[in-house]
Amino acid sequence: MKSKLKIGIALSGGGVRGVSHLGVLKALNEVGIFPTKVSGTSAGAIAGAMYCNGYQPEEVVKIIVETNYFRFMRPAVSLKGIFRMQSVGDLFRLYLPHDDFAKLKIPLSVATTNIKKGKIVYFDEGELIKPLMASSCIPGMFEPIMIGKKYLVDGGVLNNMPVEPLDGICDYVIGVNCNQLPSESNIRNMKNLIERSVIMSMNYNVYSRKSKCDYFLEPPGLGKYGVFDIKKAPELFQAGYDYTLKLIEQNPAILELAKRNKKQLPI
Repeated sequence: MKSKLKIGIALSGGGVRGVSHLGVLKALNEVGIFPTKVSGTSAGAIAGAMYCNGYQPEEVVKIIVETNYFRFMRPAVSLKGIFRMQSVGDLFRLYLPHDDFAKLKIPLSVATTNIKKGKIVYFDEGELIKPLMASSCIPGMFEPIMIGKKYLVDGGVLNNMPVEPLDGICDYVIGVNCNQLPSESNIRNMKNLIERSVIMSMNYNVYSRKSKCDYFLEPPGLGKYGVFDIKKAPELFQAGYDYTLKLIEQNPAILELAKRNKKQLPI
């Protein structure tokens, strides 16, 4: 089905916490809200690509659990990253074999960071898999991805909730942040210190974009999950789903949007 309303959804990065985006999408779909364009960074870009390709949210969760994305990381013989992402690209090709933005059923924009230029680079046409790899290429952990002459890393470095590709072309913009930071944290070691600092920085560039969203969704409690804790994927999916249904029930404006959006046209 094709919506009469132009609804854009921007999905943040956040490691495995990005599975909660799939729960959010399922809940929105159930009440009749379907995006006409999706944008995403890192985990949000991956979830968005799978969804835009036509996979149902539950299917994507099953794929994530069964394949365990992190198994495909390989050590890098490089001073620029601990792991390389080539094998991750092979995994993407299993589920996105066309490797083409134009073949997606819903338009998608993927945010990456040009680490040499210090600028955001958006992709929405041409090959799909390399931009997905670049968007989730955590600096220091992975070797940067080369696309043309661009040296690219995780889009969350500069834009962890890319609403800009939706701004001005959508009637409504829904921003979704899965990277919520607990209000307090016990800093037990250097890992905790670095992780909390990185999330604080990324959330700063998320919250600076809230004013561009008609609706901003942030499922609570996700901060207790590790960014690589793939075993918690079903819980994260449920957390996104339950939160969104509750928010819709309590927010008449969203319900009205859902009612309007149920008036759909066949593709």
